[in-house]
Amino acid sequence: MILDEAQAIKNSGSKQTRMVKQLKAAGRIVLTGTPVENRLSDLWSLFDFLNPGLLGGAKAFASFAKQLAAREHNPYGPLRALVRPYILRRLKTDKSIIADLPDKTEVKAFCGLSRKQAALYEQAVRELEEQLKRLEGIQRRGIVLAYLMRLKQICNHPAQWLADGSYEPADSGKFARLNEICEELAERQEKALVFTQFREITAPLAGYLEKIFGRPGLVLHGQTAVGKRRELVDAFQRDDGPPFFVLSIKAGGTGLNLTAASHVIHFDRWWNPAVENQATDRAFRIGQKKNVLVHKFVCRGTVEEKIDALIAEKSGMASDLLDGGGEKMLTEMNDKELLRFVSLDINRATES
Repeated sequence: MILDEAQAIKNSGSKQTRMVKQLKAAGRIVLTGTPVENRLSDLWSLFDFLNPGLLGGAKAFASFAKQLAAREHNPYGPLRALVRPYILRRLKTDKSIIADLPDKTEVKAFCGLSRKQAALYEQAVRELEEQLKRLEGIQRRGIVLAYLMRLKQICNHPAQWLADGSYEPADSGKFARLNEICEELAERQEKALVFTQFREITAPLAGYLEKIFGRPGLVLHGQTAVGKRRELVDAFQRDDGPPFFVLSIKAGGTGLNLTAASHVIHFDRWWNPAVENQATDRAFRIGQKKNVLVHKFVCRGTVEEKIDALIAEKSGMASDLLDGGGEKMLTEMNDKELLRFVSLDINRATES
């Protein structure tokens, strides 16, 4: 039995994972580019399928992982030594593996905030401060997550948070940055993938990009019929196909071959780098003939910039991923730390 995209069984408690592990087979192989997406228990679940017992039970492994994290030097060395004989690792960037794969370059596309965005952002931070004074426990965590989502939406476009449908380009620093990048792509007749975590902004983005490129593109999100996805991919891959493809990162981040694009734009940031990288790999994969340029949008002076800096500092398996994701980490900050983290640096945010 061979599992492709095997990170789908990373959650050992899900029904899907339990059903897969009940299947009988004489040999088992998993294929994945992200064996650890959020936490080390992801790796445990894969090995519980591959070689049950090698890493012990779930509780024993959790205890083992805590002991590793407490080690000062080479904390994950013992775990790597244990699993290395069972792993065949291949990197697309290794020229001895794939000699003709072009290069990938990642750049930060820093964006300012419009006055409307800055006012809404400041208002949200003030409201969060008031809420924190009277909430505790699970209610506090829920409010923090809700406000983090709200701040992300405001950074994208005020209309996304206000839900008023008025997606005026001048109201969003990100729309202005998108225009700068895509005007050049349109002149050079190069194609782009645009990823967002929010389904509700896919249509406004597609409408705006249609004006820039002078012709319509494609949209794919969780409500796109499965049967239509192959049709959309085939259309985009044609030389004369649509110039851009707007995708929700959850629906379009895996399993699609979109090598017609040489530009990948992360319009908003998913705080798990492994998920972002998988989305980028829709274009940066075998069959790509052009160098791939990845643009990661970041609003200056906001929580987006601080999270981006935090992710950059936290490379490697130990942090991959902020021990469960940026959102979880922020909910566990005390009030003072949290408000400092999400507060608006108005000078940075309004730099031209």
